[in-house]
Amino acid sequence: MATTIKKSKKTKRIVQKAQVHILASFNNTLVSVTDEKWSVLTWSSGWAAWFKWAREATPYAAQIAVEKAVERAKSLHSIESVDVFVKWVWVGREQAIRWIIAQWVDIKGIFDITPVPHNWCRKKKVRKL
Repeated sequence: MATTIKKSKKTKRIVQKAQVHILASFNNTLVSVTDEKWSVLTWSSGWAAWFKWAREATPYAAQIAVEKAVERAKSLHSIESVDVFVKWVWVGREQAIRWIIAQWVDIKGIFDITPVPHNWCRKKKVRKL
């Protein structure tokens, strides 16, 4: 349902329904705003929000990264509703979701796509003395 408007050299895509992918790892928080065909519209990260080293993985860095990505997507592509896909368990994921709600974007669903192993690793052998 994406329509395009010809604008000088660039085309502006109008996307009503988008997806926000949040990857909250131990080292950084990555945010991507995509359309339903997974074409990236905008993105941001803790590093792109001017946080360096250990501060990239803080909840505040996740908040700023989501704010930048969603605000840019709202202004450029006029998104109205989003599905949120969250990966990994770290401190930035709850704050990122709260900030999407604060951006006045209609959230249709929140999905946790953290990979779960089906068969765990073998236990260590017991040490014999």
